[in-house]
Amino acid sequence: MADQDQNAAQDSAPVFQIQRVYLKDLSLEQPNSPAILLEQVQPNVDIQLGVQANNVVEGIFEICVTATVHTKVGEKTMFLVEAKQAGIFEIRNIPQEQMNAVVGVACPQIIYPYLRGNVADVINRAGFPPVHLAEINFQTMFEQQQLAQADEASATVQ
Repeated sequence: MADQDQNAAQDSAPVFQIQRVYLKDLSLEQPNSPAILLEQVQPNVDIQLGVQANNVVEGIFEICVTATVHTKVGEKTMFLVEAKQAGIFEIRNIPQEQMNAVVGVACPQIIYPYLRGNVADVINRAGFPPVHLAEINFQTMFEQQQLAQADEASATVQ
């Protein structure tokens, strides 16, 4: 009987494990090279980040953090990097009210350093000084998304 109780406790214990972290997609474009490389003007850098979650099977999630780095001189693109870093996580027996924070905060915090390194590396290998993505507070980003969704929901109700 004690074995059954122990197995039941193990089956209901929270589980959060990284199964794998991998580079899912990476592209680099330099449409105006080599002429743009001779420009002496300081380029404008635009960085966009995103987080996606996909429930692969029961208790297994793929979390992707994406970055788009678009660098321009005037209206001409110097380079464009799009990268998607992903991780597979086993997440079980987490209370539903905590699940969104685990998927939207904890998982991206684990994946993001890999994305930062890959983006800096590909830009450097392309012959440019590396662009280092800033540290991101995924908790703040998550809270802002939650507020935006709540505002959107209340706007549609009225």
